[in-house]
Amino acid sequence: MQVVLRRHGERTLWAAWTVRIAAAMALSLSVITLSSSTVSASALSIKVWGNHLVNQDGVTTRLLGIDRSGAEYECVTTNQVFDGPSNAASVRAMVSWHINAVRVPLNEDCWLGINGVVTGGATYRNQIVRYVHTLESFGLYVILDLHWAAPGTNVAASQWPMADADHSPTFWTSVAETFKSDHAVLFDLFNEPYGISWSCWLNGCQASYGSPTVITYQTAGMQQLVDAVRSTGATNPLMLGGLEYANDVSGWRQYEPQDPDHQLVVSFHNYNFGVCDSPACWSANVAPLAQVVPVVTGEFGEDKCGDSFDLAFMPWADQHGVSYLGWAWNATDGGWDCSGGPALIEDYLGKPTTYGVALKEHLAQLAKSSE
Repeated sequence: MQVVLRRHGERTLWAAWTVRIAAAMALSLSVITLSSSTVSASALSIKVWGNHLVNQDGVTTRLLGIDRSGAEYECVTTNQVFDGPSNAASVRAMVSWHINAVRVPLNEDCWLGINGVVTGGATYRNQIVRYVHTLESFGLYVILDLHWAAPGTNVAASQWPMADADHSPTFWTSVAETFKSDHAVLFDLFNEPYGISWSCWLNGCQASYGSPTVITYQTAGMQQLVDAVRSTGATNPLMLGGLEYANDVSGWRQYEPQDPDHQLVVSFHNYNFGVCDSPACWSANVAPLAQVVPVVTGEFGEDKCGDSFDLAFMPWADQHGVSYLGWAWNATDGGWDCSGGPALIEDYLGKPTTYGVALKEHLAQLAKSSE
């Protein structure tokens, strides 16, 4: 079977990675023994307070940063977890952009060590823990995102419409158990739901994926994922993306899950080709939410690495107290191509693309104004 690893399953496809998985690969599920070890507490802390996020000192804090793509796909067929460097030097380059947060997409199969992935289980988990520690050592908050998931013996090598009931609750129980003592970490429960209803989003349903062979599977709703995290005693903030690849948040409040810890955050993704890609739509749908619950734009960007869309969105978000993280801190000299979608950097020393210049300079201006 050949699976093309791209950023967005059925819409604009952005990364150029081809995976060849032998048809004879045994994909039978095995019993997963999950580590009971947890990450030691960070000095940083982030939590929901009203319609804001606040830090360990109770100061209102917006998350302004970048997405570091790679750990959602590289592990499937290679002997590594990250696409590009993940050491302190690479994080130092990020910090030079005046960011305070990094979103790290994860792969369900690699974390659990199932379905024949090359780098999975304890090896994958330990590398993610190490990277979180490295990011936090530079004073950065970390968002862990369930980016790729798949039901049964299907390999999590693309973006399915919604989290699966087979593995996703187990994934979040394990991740939450690992990071529940680390209050600088937020959990983004599922990257970009699409092709489902709001009722399915909340409670789960039968969904379909694939072409020409269509697979029908039972999804896990957001309530089930919230419950999975909270069953461990973890109180970390939880980000929940809406429909249409997290670009439609119109039904978020009506279908908001119950959270005993009251730590839910709206996850909004915003690109110049989405269904809600104009100031009028943001003001009608996102701004009212931001008045009652924190809103984090977990991804935003412009195709072909342009900057006009981003230069319009960032000031709007600043005005409305909305957080935002640019997709993606992946270098064009490392295989990413601006003709396919947003890449912030030309190299891992942090040299920006045109799109990256817009984010870097805007964050520098914000940092200067807060001095």
